[in-house]
Amino acid sequence: MSATIPLPTGPSSDFPELMAEEPAALARAVREGIPASRFDALKELLDVPMGTLTEVVGISASTLSRRRKRGALNKDESERVLRIARIALRAVEVLDGPENARKWLTEPSRALSGAETLLSAATAPGARDVSRLLTRPAHRGYS
Repeated sequence: MSATIPLPTGPSSDFPELMAEEPAALARAVREGIPASRFDALKELLDVPMGTLTEVVGISASTLSRRRKRGALNKDESERVLRIARIALRAVEVLDGPENARKWLTEPSRALSGAETLLSAATAPGARDVSRLLTRPAHRGYS
């Protein structure tokens, strides 16, 4: 998880792990595996095709199906879902709403050498870059 992006300030019932007051609670939730339903909550928040989100999270459709039956994602999948959720929730906050955030996340960004913001966030280094964009005051102009 990237420490460079502040946690969303509003309540997020879909991602309670991100609202943990104790820093170790987030790490514990990731280690134990978050509920597979968090993937579906992220898909709803982002409003992207299933194939796009499985690519970003790095999980195949068949593996996702198995995780749903089991009820939880594994540690790596949990970390990636929460990483993207944190970025998406911050984008909603910074860009004044979910529609602006979705647009920004799914369009190419000059600041990311023309890469789609959401796809850039699929890796830890890319997520740090995207997080930095969301913390820059000048970002409000949709870099």
